[in-house]
Amino acid sequence: MALTVEKTSTGREYKVKDMSLADFGRLELELAEVEMPGLMSCRTEFGPSQPFKGARITGSLHMTIQTGVLIETLTALGAEVRWCSCNIFSTQDHAAAAIARDSAAVFAWKGETLQEYWWCTERALDWGPGGGPDLIVDDGGDATLLIHEGVKAEEEFEKTGKLPDPSSTDNAEFQIVLSIIKEGLATDPKKYHKMKERLVGVSEETTTGVKRLYQMQANGTLLFPAINVNDSVTKSKFICVGMFVFRGILSNRWCAQIKFDIWFRSSVTDICLTLMEYAFDNLYGCRHSLPDGLMRATDVMIAGKVAVVCGYGDVGKGCAAAMKQAGARVIVTEIDPICALQATMEGLQVLTLDDVVSEADIFVTTTGNKDIIMVSDMKKMKNNAIVCNIGHFDNEIDMLGLETYPGVQRITIKPQTDRWVFPETKTGIIVLAEGRLMNLGCATGHPSFVMSCSFTNQVIAQLELWNEKNTGKYKKEVYVLPKHLDEKVAALHLGKLGAKLTKLTKDQADYISVPVEGPYKPAHYRY
Repeated sequence: MALTVEKTSTGREYKVKDMSLADFGRLELELAEVEMPGLMSCRTEFGPSQPFKGARITGSLHMTIQTGVLIETLTALGAEVRWCSCNIFSTQDHAAAAIARDSAAVFAWKGETLQEYWWCTERALDWGPGGGPDLIVDDGGDATLLIHEGVKAEEEFEKTGKLPDPSSTDNAEFQIVLSIIKEGLATDPKKYHKMKERLVGVSEETTTGVKRLYQMQANGTLLFPAINVNDSVTKSKFICVGMFVFRGILSNRWCAQIKFDIWFRSSVTDICLTLMEYAFDNLYGCRHSLPDGLMRATDVMIAGKVAVVCGYGDVGKGCAAAMKQAGARVIVTEIDPICALQATMEGLQVLTLDDVVSEADIFVTTTGNKDIIMVSDMKKMKNNAIVCNIGHFDNEIDMLGLETYPGVQRITIKPQTDRWVFPETKTGIIVLAEGRLMNLGCATGHPSFVMSCSFTNQVIAQLELWNEKNTGKYKKEVYVLPKHLDEKVAALHLGKLGAKLTKLTKDQADYISVPVEGPYKPAHYRY
């Protein structure tokens, strides 16, 4: 695709695959709105006051139908928005077309090359000579990374005249980043400094991006405030609310933190909600979208298969549950003894990859770490074993080792479904989405209601950063949403579910040492 910016009849910039898909995208956006009550409640509550009037927001987050509802919530609250995807395979082209036509500048299409991906990221950050965005909605931290690397390169160039050297790294993607920054220095040696000076802050969606932010905070290089949306209770541990209320004592029950950390739930009295299940985005979203991606990509019969889930954090829990419910015999690999114990208590076997690599039919990486399944492992797998990743990045599966293996043959069955045949055995494995997120590469990702919770957190976080921009409340550090805002996100979804909250009396509130109007838990409480 030619990397040239196009414009709508109203002058809005965009680059999408096919604008003729916009009507189809609009129909699906209208369906999704009904399933995203948190975002629609934000429009009702905050829209009339236009709190984002004058704000420029750049988003780097999967350009799906659900993201489209988020974008149009931000614009309904007064923001001007430019958007790109955070994954080369995750864009839904009809969603990108509808938003580009109707609401915001969009630079995204399914099946981008890495060069195209970073061009799109740069376009989303390009607000013209007046600097960059006021706020960033990030997923994985790529927009944040580009600004930080750009500022670092500009400072080095100003001091020594040295330009970034793409050949200084063997990482193909980072070579592109350095090339973009190098080219930018030739035209505007203060481009990223202007962005830094204007930026109010970033809200980060996911584990990998949050890890990057905490690393920058620790080494003192974080350039602007950040809100870690990933660890909001209503994203990582949202409580699904039933249709009834009761008064009584809840039993202890565990609830796992993203990836490996765990807290234990304590008994509480006079709670007003029927608790059905724990966790939300990662557990329930992946439980829905993993089998969806597997079946769309391969039409595989999951029942009767042996499925290996690498990692038993929230993502792994959802994946293991999905495979078990579909009739597979599930084996978990883990490094954490607590997560391993949880898996065994759910009736799952916990082994190492070496124990099962030659026997299993489906392998799913969920860890958020790197080098989980290597080419040496893939060589040992049975013919047509399926290998896929639903962790955030593409480095859980050794794609470089596979692609460069001497004599390996790649057979593309259909987009994002490839069979790799090893020359020694003439047998092959099936790799989904080139090791990237298979639930978005091969299917449509998490359902709308799940994403409503995550994206309402994003809206609330963006409002918090914008409203407090002149108060000094947020330093160049990483924050989580305050408890009262986490409760706000939950409250915005209750009407759709038909739930009615019991109100504490003053005596009851005093007895458990909380305000009558909330928040109802201390900041450290982990549900």
